[in-house]
Amino acid sequence: MFHKVNNVETLNDNVLSVKFAEGITKTYDLKPIMKKWKQFSVLKEDTDLYESVEVDQGGYGIYWNDELDLSCNELFDNGKVVKTQFDGLLSFGDATLLWGLNESTLRKAIAYGKFLKGIDVCKFGKQWVVTMEAMQREYGKRKI
Repeated sequence: MFHKVNNVETLNDNVLSVKFAEGITKTYDLKPIMKKWKQFSVLKEDTDLYESVEVDQGGYGIYWNDELDLSCNELFDNGKVVKTQFDGLLSFGDATLLWGLNESTLRKAIAYGKFLKGIDVCKFGKQWVVTMEAMQREYGKRKI
């Protein structure tokens, strides 16, 4: 299963905080991979390089340079879940991707009362977010 990466941040002690499209945050400890794959040990020595980590276009993983990258599945499968206040919240864009829907479908669900404002969905500026629970209730299991 594809686990789209939305955001990555560096933490102390060569640990990354990775936020996934499905509303889950995980920490990923780089130390085991540094021991297994020598090319990753440069991240321990070069803090500027370590801090430069970015999400690949499309969220398929993360990268530091042309030689150092990790896939979204590696990060998801070997990361540790961290509970946050934002767990289970999805942008409409991510929800439509995961369920194979159109954003207009979600907007109509609000208009027809399938999603309750302030409970199932909320708008922050121009961005709507929906809970994973509401999406599963209305549309079943996700497609991706």
